[in-house]
Amino acid sequence: MRKIGILAFLFTFLTTSVIADGHSNEVNVFNARHYKADAELYGKFTNQTGIKVNLINGKSGALEKRILEEGADATADLYITADAGRCGAMDKKGALQGGLTSAAIKAAVPKSFRTNKWVGIAKRARIIYYSPERVTGAELSGMTYEGLADPKWKGRLVIRKSSNIYNKSLVASLIKNNGKAATAEWAKGVVANMARTPEGNDRAQIMAVAAGEADIAVANTYYLALMLSGKKGAEQQEAAKKVKAFFPNQNDRGTHMNVSCAALVKGAPNKDNAVKLVEFLLTPESQEHFTNNTFEFPMIGGVSPSPLVVNNLGLDFKQDLVTKVSSYGKNQAAALEVMTAAGWK
Repeated sequence: MRKIGILAFLFTFLTTSVIADGHSNEVNVFNARHYKADAELYGKFTNQTGIKVNLINGKSGALEKRILEEGADATADLYITADAGRCGAMDKKGALQGGLTSAAIKAAVPKSFRTNKWVGIAKRARIIYYSPERVTGAELSGMTYEGLADPKWKGRLVIRKSSNIYNKSLVASLIKNNGKAATAEWAKGVVANMARTPEGNDRAQIMAVAAGEADIAVANTYYLALMLSGKKGAEQQEAAKKVKAFFPNQNDRGTHMNVSCAALVKGAPNKDNAVKLVEFLLTPESQEHFTNNTFEFPMIGGVSPSPLVVNNLGLDFKQDLVTKVSSYGKNQAAALEVMTAAGWK
């Protein structure tokens, strides 16, 4: 009887230890997306599955540094960030592993927005905003990203710094489509057209057009809806009403798309739970939560964006589904190189 009691105790102790170490009932997320709405989703996941989400919030650079330093002793299961270029760069550094290949994930995410190591969980487009008072329809007719280097825009363009990840990914996509040499010349033309030295975030570019400092700006789609929502104050809400959105490259490959992505970290201690969380983030319920709170485009079909997006940006535009977002990380270093060489601050 004593042996049975000891064995029972050891079984209970070992089982409890495994649960406490997180190998059966938790998942560790290194999160560089800073939306309160995301935390609400993780709470819903825990309620539905019993799997606790341990959330480590931080800036992308700091989280990536920690993941790389931990190496084989990884504590992170998933790295979630706001740009495919970051996930691609981490893959290139050997920090990720395969495993995001379930039928549910493949059915939800188009091939151009996923790999077996990381997948898109929400989409956004990087587009042109313009002043309808100072930019004519004729000037925008057939407009492309390549056209941003046209001398007719001299002194009329605002865009963020070359170090910005969204710009790196945009330029990386141009390198993929047009080659490095042509993109280097393009970057020189863009710099020549700038109305000011790059400064501020995406919303600051939209504000500059509204204030008359420039006629066109480059920024992500969800920022206009965020400004129009009033969540960033009355000044930004009024500024957003003064600009219009334009989707470039509609006559060829389509508008540049990017994603918020979830990456499976190499050595993840709770790999199965990580896959379950990604699958949950791709359900209609989660996708509706994203679109209504972050104003991104849904990754999956059958879910409508926020009314603010539909009414002010629209849905009837051609997305670039040819250029795989996985190419952004591969061409990121070259993108920064051509921008720096062009004098893009």
